[in-house]
Amino acid sequence: MNARTTRTLATALSLTAALAISGCSGAGEPKVSVTGAFMPQPVNDKMAGGFMVIENGSGTADKLTGATSPLSDDLQIHETKDQKMQQVPSMDVPANGELRLERGGNHIMFMGLKNTPKVGDKVTVELRFEKAGSVKVELDVKERTYNAQAPTSTGHNGH
Repeated sequence: MNARTTRTLATALSLTAALAISGCSGAGEPKVSVTGAFMPQPVNDKMAGGFMVIENGSGTADKLTGATSPLSDDLQIHETKDQKMQQVPSMDVPANGELRLERGGNHIMFMGLKNTPKVGDKVTVELRFEKAGSVKVELDVKERTYNAQAPTSTGHNGH
């Protein structure tokens, strides 16, 4: 092999390795993360709501398709339209965007709780996405009147 062939081969191998590494990191797959996850303390063991912001940091849209939790065998995805909530099979998580699950809007509903969590507890939830797979989240149980503030783009609370 001459020097030129060796350089060409080395360049080709470097490019192949770079592509393989970026492929392993799921470059085209949705990158879903969750912030601000909470549950207001339930009034009783009948039902509770879960709220959070689901962020998709990739150029590929995804869908929230379900959720499971040790707290309940019946978790439902609810949307709110015209002040009425209804169960839906999935919700879109836009590419390079977010899905907000918040009071008075879309949320996760826990039906038939196995116990009644108290303020300070954490509730584990596994969210299922069409493309990103499963993501485990811990919801902080907050006071019944708690309402999360929208996160600032500066990464702090504005102080």
